[in-house]
Amino acid sequence: MPDSNRDDQGIPKIRLGAAPTIRVAAKALIIRDAHILMTVNSEEIKRYYLCPGGGQEHGEDVRTALRRECHEELDCDVTVGEFAFMRDYIGADHEFPAHSWAHALETYFFCELAPGAEPRLVGEGDPWQTGVAWLSLATLANEPLYPKALVHWLAAPEGSRPGYLGNVN
Repeated sequence: MPDSNRDDQGIPKIRLGAAPTIRVAAKALIIRDAHILMTVNSEEIKRYYLCPGGGQEHGEDVRTALRRECHEELDCDVTVGEFAFMRDYIGADHEFPAHSWAHALETYFFCELAPGAEPRLVGEGDPWQTGVAWLSLATLANEPLYPKALVHWLAAPEGSRPGYLGNVN
């Protein structure tokens, strides 16, 4: 059954007169052999990459949300590890006018794929997801990915990486 609170692309609709909400999401940093696993997406811009993960549902802890979202987007089970960082995304402050209403708080965790798991898109991901890809950490700065601040965060020495990136895209 369609969700009347979302548009045809699955993006939450603005509820006039309703209190503003902040979407809480959990994202996975899955790194293997100097590559990071990303979802491939196509929407307002031609192609872009995101870390796997998504919105936390009411009554669901953040680690459970991340495992569920990774299963939906990657068709794989993951082990959720240590907290990496968090960021705000306040759409009105960034480059996509269609998302100017959005405010999200995303928490990122290091994760590992279950033994023998090979990520693939099976149709349960977001409507704009078109695949999955392993991107080289060495050339990550040349890729259209969000948040862009991820490139600098990953390149920083582990002991100097901030836990909060701010309102970045």
